[in-house]
Order: sequence, then C-alpha cells, then structure tokens
Amino acid sequence: MSLVEDYTEAVEEIFNQKWDTRDGKKVPEPEDLRLGNDAVQLNGTVLYADLDASTNLVDSYKPGFAAKIYKAYLSCAAKVIRSEGGVITSYDGDRIMAVYIGNSKNSSAAQSALKINYTVTQIINPILKKYYPDTSYRVRQVVGIDTSDLFVARTGIRGSNDLVWVGRAANYAAKLCSLSPDYPSWITETAYNRLNDAAKYSSDGKLMWEAVTWNNMYGMKVYRSTWWRRV
Repeated sequence: MSLVEDYTEAVEEIFNQKWDTRDGKKVPEPEDLRLGNDAVQLNGTVLYADLDASTNLVDSYKPGFAAKIYKAYLSCAAKVIRSEGGVITSYDGDRIMAVYIGNSKNSSAAQSALKINYTVTQIINPILKKYYPDTSYRVRQVVGIDTSDLFVARTGIRGSNDLVWVGRAANYAAKLCSLSPDYPSWITETAYNRLNDAAKYSSDGKLMWEAVTWNNMYGMKVYRSTWWRRV
C-alpha cells in the first residue's frame, strides 16, 4: 500500500465511522478511550496557565536560565491546580492545561488563578532576584478560564497519541492567555457568574474582579484580576 493509499484509508475511516459517545463522570485519561471514534462528553471548566513572552525569554537569555524559569513556573502552577482539585491534561512548552469538574469547578479554577499569581509574585520572582540579582527579568504570566460542555476524543496514531478537548472552554481559555499580563487572571462571564463569594471577594469583602470588553472576541464581557490569594 502506498503512503497516499494509507492516508486516504485512514481519513476515510475517520469520516465514515459514527461516534460512540458516553457521559463522563471524571476527567478521562488517554487509556480510557479507544483510538477510533470513541468519545466522552462532560461539562467542565478549563484553565490555561501561560508564561508570558517566552519567545523573548529564549531569544535573550541562556537556555539554562530559561529552562529554570519554565520549571519554576510550571511546577508551581501544577501544584496549585492539583491542590484545588484540577486535573492536568497537558503541558505545551510554556503552558499548562487543566480541567475541573463538579459543582465548584468554576470557583476552584478561579482560586487556582489567584494562587498561581501568588506563587509568581511572592515566591518565584523574589527567589529569582535572590539568585540572579543582576538580571532585570521578571516572570509574568496569564491564566485564562472558561466553562462549557466538552467533547473529548483520543487522537494520533498507535504509539503516539493524546486526548483532544473540543469545546468552547478549551478554545476560549487558551485565547484569554493572549491578553495583557498586567492582569494575570482572566475569566469569561459564563464562568464568573458561577463563582461562589469566596472566589469573587477578598477576605475584607472587596470585589477582586473587574468587568471589561473583549474586543477581539465579538465584544463579549470578560473579567480580569490583579489579586492573589495565599497558597
């Protein structure tokens, strides 16, 4: 069989097969799904945490320094996510994706964003300054959050495959990470409206989120925050 015939057969099979879908009760692992048209549907909240200006970081600093920044940021973000009940679904270079399910999924994701901001401002950057007193580099980052129904399938080939998350939340959460790191936490109105008071207000009753218009996404309302919450 030629390569063209092989590829044609594979694509024909994908489009010809009907989906075998089921409702998910937990965040699936790749092993939970077959490589064929097998899928899980669930309602989830997606969080993306993205290191800002990573291209400039690798272009302007030595690889060893850049790698330490990546490791410090992703390590802290991962620990926060797990502490808030999120499930890490992928690492992609300078970013991490996580999914939250359950009744408090939006509040847990929002708390994660505020705590990730704490680790950057109160832990990573002070230690960075301690070990590299002469550098002007400071870690900046953005967390994006949205919630929606998700369609989860296993994609790739045998021996090299992973899950693909199809749904608004995965797309919008990733896009929010392109917004200004001057406001490290961004959340859609849909997710914001489902936050509990602990995720909205500080300990002294101040609202931690500000509503703004996302001009590049049809003028939809989103919320942003500069606040942090202690881990």
